[in-house]
Amino acid sequence: MRVAGVDLAAEAAGTAVAVLRVEPGGAVLESLRLGADDDALLAATRDASLIGIDCALGWPVDFVDFVARQASGARLTSDDTGDLAWRRRLAYRETDRVVTERTGARPLSVATDRLGMTALRCAVLLDRLAGDGRVVDRSGEHPSAVVEVYPAMALRVWGLARPRYKLAPDARTALIADLGRAASWLELGDHRALMTTSADALDAVLAALVALAHERGASIPPAADQRDRARVEGWIAIPTVGLAELGAIL
Repeated sequence: MRVAGVDLAAEAAGTAVAVLRVEPGGAVLESLRLGADDDALLAATRDASLIGIDCALGWPVDFVDFVARQASGARLTSDDTGDLAWRRRLAYRETDRVVTERTGARPLSVATDRLGMTALRCAVLLDRLAGDGRVVDRSGEHPSAVVEVYPAMALRVWGLARPRYKLAPDARTALIADLGRAASWLELGDHRALMTTSADALDAVLAALVALAHERGASIPPAADQRDRARVEGWIAIPTVGLAELGAIL
């Protein structure tokens, strides 16, 4: 079995994709590449049973509703107060609020931050996956071929957070060493050098690990009253096991 992780950027530059080959009791980082366009992403993940994508898979329902009403020239309603609480409700998805409450990590707003540029690319990528016959459920629930991930949050959950790793090679080197100790079942091979050089490559590997945890049922699903919204907005997989425990359930 294979799972993939994608650190998506608005363009091919800055986009990385990692593929893990999962074996009983362990996994091997089979491939890792930078500069992946959509065709390369589709080719690299064709044999993956699950793809963890580090990007919002949808927009807040309330934001979409407001923009549609504003575009049509409809008058604002009594719910459109314009205050800070209202703006935050429109800016953030239900999954963003859950991640913040449970982990302390605060996802970027896909509605009001530059993340929206990457999300536009992601929407096209999801459509192409669906066109290839893959099941695309933005909530990530089985049998979806995709799940939304947030590597920096996963590092917090796993006790491996290093705030400077996206900027500093020495922090990435230390993080990769931490990862090797926590996930001794994971074989990184010659890809360590690229992970040290590029935070995007490292994030793609982390995205694949979160996807693996999700595939094993070790992530928090949306509650019954959150499921419909998650299928529209997306749902970030929060791991429920540490990396050592993940290796034990492979």
